[in-house]
Amino acid sequence: MTEPERRPRPRAFRLDGEQIVPPKSARPASARPQEAERAQPSMVEAQIDVFALEAETPRDFVEEEKAIEAAQKRGVLRSMLVSWGGLFVSALAGLLSLAGGMWLTNLVEDLFAHSALLGTVGLALAGAALVAALAMLAKEIVAIARQNRVARLHIALAEARRRDDIKAAREHVKELCKLYEDRPETGRARALVLEFSQQIIDGRDLVDLAERHIAHPLDAQARREIADASKRVSIVTTVSPRALLDVLFVAAQAIRLMRRIAEIYGGRPGMLGFFKLARSVGAHLAITGGLAIGDSILQQVVGHGIAAKLSAKLGEGVLNGLLTARVGLSAMAVCRPMPFSAEKPPGVADVAPFLFGDRSGG
Repeated sequence: MTEPERRPRPRAFRLDGEQIVPPKSARPASARPQEAERAQPSMVEAQIDVFALEAETPRDFVEEEKAIEAAQKRGVLRSMLVSWGGLFVSALAGLLSLAGGMWLTNLVEDLFAHSALLGTVGLALAGAALVAALAMLAKEIVAIARQNRVARLHIALAEARRRDDIKAAREHVKELCKLYEDRPETGRARALVLEFSQQIIDGRDLVDLAERHIAHPLDAQARREIADASKRVSIVTTVSPRALLDVLFVAAQAIRLMRRIAEIYGGRPGMLGFFKLARSVGAHLAITGGLAIGDSILQQVVGHGIAAKLSAKLGEGVLNGLLTARVGLSAMAVCRPMPFSAEKPPGVADVAPFLFGDRSGG
């Protein structure tokens, strides 16, 4: 029996996944650098197209945001000292303070001349009044600083969303969460937004997420306040016998509504802060022409036949209710710490549909 022929052994090879890698000796030397180049993973950084972002931004959003920022700069963010009016008020306040100090000094001296006990009581009361005045002044300064913080945060978040800047969006969203850290009802939303801010997300999407979860519940409260104020004004104007009472009540409701909306969004204006807020609201009404773009109030009124069907007094009530709603919407736009981007800004028909005969919303 002959010895079986020896078969050649198979050449050794190595398995890498699903690819067969031949031995190093079998690979041509010229191909090795190219293969090594191909084996290295390449990383391509995404470039932000600024022109595409501008094209994606709705024109109405840009125009509304310009109006809001211009109104904030004319009122809330306006320095009271860098103007002739501010200088006049400051100088007049200084003169009145000096006059009050002189009068108080003479009063205390007269009390001491009459009786040591009366002088001591007068001095103690003067000290208490001075401490209270300083506390009120400090409170006003803190309130104005908080208003400025909210207004600057609004502008910063709008800019971060426009540029799709994730770094700026994270920074300002954290500041937004810090602004409402003393509001327990926003705790869950703040935790969710902060969790998402640490993940891979676009700056624009992060701002929209913060708006939906943090600003949306506050918007609902503000809309309820506007609806209630508009309803009160329309009813009282309809039943009021005197025009002077109408004017006083409408003014009082407008003041209360502006203060309440500022408190909802964290502004908490004092006396001086309210003047700045009222200036911003007036500027926003003037810039937008007194009526919000797209509301078409006159068309809705004519369409419902209010002018023809209702009495003159009831028509005045509806008109005053519309104006009160517009004041509330302007205050809402100015006091909001972030722009309307993920959601459409509400109109008069959205917050006060009962003024147009739609009772489903009222």
